[in-house]
Parts: sequence; C-alpha cells; structure tokens
Amino acid sequence: MTNILWFIVIGLLLLVIWAVGIFNGLVVLKNRVAEALSDIDVQLKRRHNLIPNLVNTVKGYASHESEVFERVTKARTSAMDVSGKDLKTKAQAENALSGTLKSLFAVAESYPELKANQNFLALQEELSDTENKIMSARRFYNTNVKDFNTRQEVFPSNMVARIFSFSKAELFEIDDVTIKEVPKVDFDQKTDTDQASQS
Repeated sequence: MTNILWFIVIGLLLLVIWAVGIFNGLVVLKNRVAEALSDIDVQLKRRHNLIPNLVNTVKGYASHESEVFERVTKARTSAMDVSGKDLKTKAQAENALSGTLKSLFAVAESYPELKANQNFLALQEELSDTENKIMSARRFYNTNVKDFNTRQEVFPSNMVARIFSFSKAELFEIDDVTIKEVPKVDFDQKTDTDQASQS
C-alpha cells in the first residue's frame, strides 16, 4: 500500500512539473507577443512624429493645398487616437494615414523646388526607413502570434491553456496595399514643365 501511495505521489508531482513547464512556455510566448506589439507601437509613433515636419515642409511650397494638409493631419490624429484599441481598428487607421501620405507626396510631385529641398529629402528618407521598420516589426509580431496561438491549439498544451484561460492573440493584418508599399517620390522623373523647357 505504501508503494502504491508513493507511485501516486510521484505521478502527481510529475504531472504538476509537466503542467508548470507548459504554463511557463505559454507565458514566455505571451510576453514575446506583447514585446513585439510594443515594437510596432514604437515605430508607428516614430512615423506619427515625422508627419508634422513633413506637412510643414510641403506647406512652405504649396500653402494653397490646405485640403490635403487637413486630411493628413486628421488621419494622423485618428491613428494616434486608436492606441489601445483592437489591432484591426489600428490597422485601418494606419491604412487611412498611408493613403493621405500618398496624396501629400503627389502634391510634392508638382513642385520641383520642393523635391530638391534637402529637408524634404531627409524627411522622405526617414519616413521610408520607418515604413520598413514597421513592416519588419509587424512580421516579427505575427510570427510570435502564430507560435503562441499554435501552442494553444496542439495537444497537450491546449489543455493547460484552457485551464488557465489563455486567449489567442490577434494578428496585425494590413489589408490596404498603400501601407505595404513605402510611399516613394521619383526625384529623377522630369516634370512636363521641365521637359518643355529643355526642348
């Protein structure tokens, strides 16, 4: 009887150790997801902080394009206001912001002096770098989310996840292609006015 009791105790102890190991693994994955999401937020904030300088630079050459500036400013405010909301809402706000940025760069196309402005070039390059970092952070986040969610689905870790009420993380999906492509201005392209003046 004593031997059977020892087997039961040892079996329960091994079961507890097994469950703790799986629980800790889920916690590690959950924290990686949170950290990766924080990295995305850092890059989005960097993007948001660049926009006022970009708008002011363009405004110096195209002050009459007030409607474009208002749309960009409004979209930036909306993107900043969705902080803490679900990722789908955040992605939609960022997509809208990307669309307005394309409009801003389209305005810049009409002003050769602006396209040659060193401040504008530096801001455009910094924005391009930020967009690349956002995409990289998003891919890293989604990879961690997939690992975390998969761990919650496979046996036997799914039982531990259910017992401790782990919930699946949300992917950061970006549907609008405008945010997947870095807003670019072709500074080498000659305008119709430039071509006419050379002919």
